[in-house]
Amino acid sequence: MTAVFSTVNAQKNSVLGKWKSIDDATGKELGIVHIYEEGGKIYGKVIDILNPKDRDKTCNNCVGPDNKQPILGLVIIQGLIKDGEEYSGGKILDPQHGKYYKCYINLENENKLKVRGYIGISLFGRTQYWHRVK
Repeated sequence: MTAVFSTVNAQKNSVLGKWKSIDDATGKELGIVHIYEEGGKIYGKVIDILNPKDRDKTCNNCVGPDNKQPILGLVIIQGLIKDGEEYSGGKILDPQHGKYYKCYINLENENKLKVRGYIGISLFGRTQYWHRVK
């Protein structure tokens, strides 16, 4: 019983899990991203798109293997590594525009995740706040 409680408690204080992405400009709920660890790095995959009209959209502006792929199922956060209280050193995909940006994420609290995408230095970028899905 203690091991189960410890695992659940550790998950609450972790970036791992399912997060509802929120558009920083409109406040609109976009989708659910599953953040997971693989090979010691953090990744995030789109597992649900909340607007039924957007579910079949593809990444038309993406280059490489993601070009014309459905947004549902895309790995949009790639290769983040823990650095103190945040995870950084990887990239995030903006599937609307098909562009990758440098990225870092960190927990604001157990249910709120700060996601920052930027070009060059973090001063030039955008921040979204995602909410944990329970």
